[in-house]
Amino acid sequence: MTDAIKILGSVAEVVKQHLPHVLANRRDVTWKEDGSPVTVADVFLENAIKDHLTGLMGDINFVGEESYAVGAADDKDWTAVLDPIDGTENFCSGLPEWGVSLSIWHKREHAASMLMVPEMGLKLITGDKIEYQTSRIMGFSSSINDKLVEMIPVGGEARIMGCAVYNLFNVVRGSLARFVNPAGAKSWDMLAGVMLAREHGCEVIVEGAPYDGRYLEPDRKHRFDIRHRHDLHPR
Repeated sequence: MTDAIKILGSVAEVVKQHLPHVLANRRDVTWKEDGSPVTVADVFLENAIKDHLTGLMGDINFVGEESYAVGAADDKDWTAVLDPIDGTENFCSGLPEWGVSLSIWHKREHAASMLMVPEMGLKLITGDKIEYQTSRIMGFSSSINDKLVEMIPVGGEARIMGCAVYNLFNVVRGSLARFVNPAGAKSWDMLAGVMLAREHGCEVIVEGAPYDGRYLEPDRKHRFDIRHRHDLHPR
């Protein structure tokens, strides 16, 4: 695990190094078949991180949002699951609430994970100590479905941030009391975040059941609900 943590730390430095170039390309947008945006920066940063990881780790299973193909080979010991820019709609609109999600696994056992919100200077890696906050705010995904619409009126203080990484970072540190995505998200959006949530004592529900830390397949969406356990972190 220590080596994986060091690798994630080095990836964070790669992101910082390339941040000026990434920000300079946030307006260069094309559109995917599903109608969602992708920028030159998404592809550039994914390739930069992939090259860095393979340079350190050799031939790995690489699951990246911008390059993953269903049915891709999964025959190596090490797997890296990456969303280079989560919250691309925010990113290409000039908002700072976008993030990098990266999780490293060895033979489908978790090694280390990282959430990073580069434009806001936020980063959390497996093993980091953080100062917990207390909040009553409930965060919702920006993927709207009937279940989410039903939940908002009874959720009390509510926020829709448009970035899973930012939401996950905030529920882990207690700046959100809860974050829920009833529509589901791909593993590159949420795998690092749910592992960090488990590490920090949050209650994590995936597909309606307590999450046991298993590897989540990239070929489907996963519904999840995370509550920060304020009772575990007395102030």
